[in-house]
Order: sequence, then C-alpha cells, then structure tokens
Amino acid sequence: MKDMTMTTGAGVMVGGAMMTPDKDIVDNAVNSTDHTTLVAAVKAAGLVETLKSAGPFTVFAPTNAAFEKLPAGTVTTLVMPENKQKLTTILTYHVVPGRLLAADLKDGQTLTTVEGETLTVHRNGNMVMIHDAKGGMANVTTADAVSKNGVTHVIDTVLMPTK
Repeated sequence: MKDMTMTTGAGVMVGGAMMTPDKDIVDNAVNSTDHTTLVAAVKAAGLVETLKSAGPFTVFAPTNAAFEKLPAGTVTTLVMPENKQKLTTILTYHVVPGRLLAADLKDGQTLTTVEGETLTVHRNGNMVMIHDAKGGMANVTTADAVSKNGVTHVIDTVLMPTK
C-alpha cells in the first residue's frame, strides 16, 4: 500500500484530468480516463442528476482497474436495464452524505452511505482504507478531489453492500 495522493487548493490530477472545485462531481469525473466505467455505470443507473445536485456528497470512486477486479461479466450484467436497481444499490453504497475530506476520516469511524448500509474507515498514518459490509477493503489512492457539491476519494476496489 502506498500513501494516498493529497490535493492542493487548485485541484488534483485524476486520470489525466484536473479535478477542480468549480465543477460538480459528475463534470469532474467525466474527464478522468481512470473512471470511464464508473461514469458509464452512473449514467446507466440514472444517477447523473443526483450527483450534479447541490449535495454535498462524499464519493468513493472506484477506478476502471477496480471494476476489472470483479468477476468477468459483472459490469456488463450490472449495466443492463433489468439490473438497474442492483447497480443503483452498489453505486449509492459508494456515496456518503456530506463533505468529508481525508482529514475528517478517523480510524474506526463508521459512515452511513446513501444506500443505507455502513462503511468503516481505517487509517494507518496517511493511508486511508475503507472496509465494506462484506469484508472487502479499498485503499484511497487519491484523496480530496474537491468539487462544488462535494468531494471524491479515488479507491482501488469496488465496495459491496450486503444487499
């Protein structure tokens, strides 16, 4: 595990694009080449308008590589219209109400997601890890990508709710 990348006031580079506080979460994410799968999933789930709203939201954003860790065919199946509810459940499990910067995340802290279940924060120095309801763990690889309606933390694993 490596220490996560922190941001400056001007923004942070994610997937080859500068994430800046004058854009909303979606407008920042669409420019990241590391988040094309997440953006496609958010569109398929019909969550674009929600994540463009006032918020604030804290989003734990899995990279394309995180989605590639899922069993073969999982993403293709999830984005099918008949699986919209399951996709929405998984995506909203990555969103916490409020704006939580990395400095706000404390070891052992429990976060209640928009989906309704919890995530648990673990810290080791500057490293932040997020544990899901099924025992999975994601590392925050880039923290504090601030948007006008919240903050995004890039993670290396898709978090899974129990539902």
